[in-house]
Amino acid sequence: MSAQGMDRIGLRRKPKQERSIQRLDLILAAAAELIAQKGVSAMRMTELAAAAKVPIGSVYQYFPEKAAIVKALFDRHAAAVQAKTAAMFANVQSLDEALDLISVMIDWYYDEYRNDPTYLGVWMGTETDQDLLQLNIDHSNRVADIFLAAIKRIAPEMPEVDMQARTYLFSHLIGASIRLAVKSEEKLAKRMLDEWKRVIRASLFAEAA
Repeated sequence: MSAQGMDRIGLRRKPKQERSIQRLDLILAAAAELIAQKGVSAMRMTELAAAAKVPIGSVYQYFPEKAAIVKALFDRHAAAVQAKTAAMFANVQSLDEALDLISVMIDWYYDEYRNDPTYLGVWMGTETDQDLLQLNIDHSNRVADIFLAAIKRIAPEMPEVDMQARTYLFSHLIGASIRLAVKSEEKLAKRMLDEWKRVIRASLFAEAA
């Protein structure tokens, strides 16, 4: 976990030595496996310590409560999504290519969550947990900033104030649409996402009224 991620989730104690960082990673890996098997609500801290093969005190040393572990898992996955998005848009050359890449991102995001019970369970918590919701908004904004930077580079004539509003809105709505899709029957989910891609193509770069 990065130093920025530790700041975002508010660890009780930040590991500094390599051994402590490895122990933190062991705890998170064990938590991810337990959540995939049983769900967030069924995971217990004592069970987590046993699965990670660390003393229970080591778990509480970093995480004051289960919600902090869920936030850490969300932040780790969000950081991976941001890195992938940045890599995909680093060399985009046109608005049409940007739209194609957004469609690719939507499909990738959908497949990642539909096939990963750990992060599906964690991500669904953004609908009920206020701290997790704020982390999700911050994550959506960072993804939007990646979109916006690419657009400013390839189409500097686009009004920045309009594009900032649109990229922030669309980034957050992409997440909401994928949460709906992964909870729907697969055929309907694919159809909904295709409709959402059409909306993005028609409106993301449309001239403002």
